[in-house]
Amino acid sequence: MTAPHTTGGLPGYAEHFEEPEGYLDFARYGPPSREVLAAVGDALAASARAGRGTVDTLMDAEVRARQAAARLAGTGEEHTVLLPNASTGLFHAALGLPGGTVLAPEADFPANHYPWRRAEQLGRARPRWLRTDPAGRATPDVVRAALADAPDDVVALSVSAVDFRSGYRADLAALREVIGPDRLLVVDAIQGFGVVDMPWQAADVVVTGGQKWLRASWSTGFAVLSDRALERLEPVLTGWTGVTDVGLFDDQEHPPAEGAGRWSITNLSPVAAAGLEAALALLERVGVAAVEQHVELRVDQLIDTVRSYGGEVLSPSEPARRAGIVSFRMPGTDAADVGAALHRHGVTPTVRADSVRLSAHASTPLAAVDRVQQALASLR
Repeated sequence: MTAPHTTGGLPGYAEHFEEPEGYLDFARYGPPSREVLAAVGDALAASARAGRGTVDTLMDAEVRARQAAARLAGTGEEHTVLLPNASTGLFHAALGLPGGTVLAPEADFPANHYPWRRAEQLGRARPRWLRTDPAGRATPDVVRAALADAPDDVVALSVSAVDFRSGYRADLAALREVIGPDRLLVVDAIQGFGVVDMPWQAADVVVTGGQKWLRASWSTGFAVLSDRALERLEPVLTGWTGVTDVGLFDDQEHPPAEGAGRWSITNLSPVAAAGLEAALALLERVGVAAVEQHVELRVDQLIDTVRSYGGEVLSPSEPARRAGIVSFRMPGTDAADVGAALHRHGVTPTVRADSVRLSAHASTPLAAVDRVQQALASLR
């Protein structure tokens, strides 16, 4: 096991983690904290010794995790539901719209495409793909132009809070203003929640998974629904745990729950919920603002390093539009060769066909930036 790095990251936060100092792939997976490991291990160990009351006690973690998620999103528990991943929430939203057109960026992550494709195949809402700006961003101007073509038919806009390729941070408040109060704003927040402070209340549906920036590992996540979303989205995927009188087995169909709990399909893993609770508790103690400030510093340093070696940075130049992702290419050098150089110097990036993506967290030490510098220098 790699020795923990306790210097260079955000004080009070970095010492809870032990990923290698050159790990820069948080946009793909965020290694969990020791508290998450302990919570998951303890819950699983308790389940192995199951006795009277064990299951009920373990399931209490879901309640506490949901409460923490609601606080971090700036909403109430009744508007929040735990989910096993972000995609489940996007399918709930897509299939819940009975009709109309939904605007979605054509260059978005596939998780924001397939739910709308499937909805169209079922004769419900249908997608209209936004042609993004030259940088691949779904800006308010792009959405405004799309609405000018057929404003009456559009019932929702579905976007990523942070673009997985470039790290572009969507202007949620401006997007809400553009689409107006009568359309739904659906946000895939998996690349932003917990690492950047965004106006989540501007959205009607916010879905996220816990395996990336929340560092809760896999099979964790949640959704937050506004009153408008609860009113307009039909609960077509509601399961037996998403209805009233869940514990009453009377062979009758029960109506959906009043709040966001109607998005529950069945009981989730209380082991995973324990991990999510631990991850959210640490984030609450440190604060999203502190995490964001440290990440912003590392992103600035990574961008300066890439540019100093002639790299072309694909991430936004405006700090207000950045998150934790730095995407770049080295002119005249294949991305695979850049990735190989980074690997040789102990850096873990995401390597794509035409670019390289680095993503730093609040536990990332300055030594990670030094390793990137040494790797890029070796290419000369």
